[in-house]
Amino acid sequence: MPLVTLADVLQPALKQGHAVAGVVTLGWEDMRAYVAAAELENSPIILQAGPGCREHTPLPILGKMFLHLAEEASVPVVAHLDHGYTIEECKLAIDSGFSSVMYDGSRKPLAQNIEETGEIASMAHAAGVSCEGEIGFVGYDGGEASAGTDPDEAKQFAQETGVDAMAVSVGNVHLQQESASELDEARIQSIEAVTNIPLVIHGGSGVPVIQRTRLAQSSAVCKFNIGTELRMAFGHALREAVNRDESVFDRVSILKQTHDPLVAATQSVLQAMKGAKS
Repeated sequence: MPLVTLADVLQPALKQGHAVAGVVTLGWEDMRAYVAAAELENSPIILQAGPGCREHTPLPILGKMFLHLAEEASVPVVAHLDHGYTIEECKLAIDSGFSSVMYDGSRKPLAQNIEETGEIASMAHAAGVSCEGEIGFVGYDGGEASAGTDPDEAKQFAQETGVDAMAVSVGNVHLQQESASELDEARIQSIEAVTNIPLVIHGGSGVPVIQRTRLAQSSAVCKFNIGTELRMAFGHALREAVNRDESVFDRVSILKQTHDPLVAATQSVLQAMKGAKS
């Protein structure tokens, strides 16, 4: 299938009652496993190139990799820039064939975040590309603290930027290795009451699976970003493969052994986001 935009997969999710996984990619092995899992589950998938991925592989190369996977896939695939920090970075992603960009102005004052996100959303839409923005800052496990999303600010942000999806800070934290505390569903409901666009949860690995399912079925949360959980699955599989036979030195032979475990872990992630909103 050709690449699709973020709006192409999130608007049906909002109406039909499910969420879509934004899976954080680092290389070819995880990308192809994510798409294979999506095909087995007959689910759309959002392949995300975050800052760590972009440090390792240039955006023009990532765009071609995502495009190839999408064209060979039997399910919708979104090529998404995650945490773009400058207009130049977002423009390069669009020029590289990405179908969606996320501009992260969450550390900036509200007015500046709205202005810059709106500019990028307009640029993206002119190119037929979706745009995600973030209001309220999502912190990091063991690092920067979160600043929760204010519903009134979320309303203003959604109205004035024209984004297709809005990432919110409602108790979620990046880089959590275990499902820790539940999200603040009362805050989510307050944001839903004054907006009408799909909401995004960054740091989805730290959200209990049962809550992911509940929110997918009963709220405007239509996208969960999942990174750490799947990186851990890949890392464990790679470690087992390396230790299984010390005489094996060919990296392709070793990396092939990560495929099936990562596909299975990704299937579990996707299964938790299915359902029907009540």
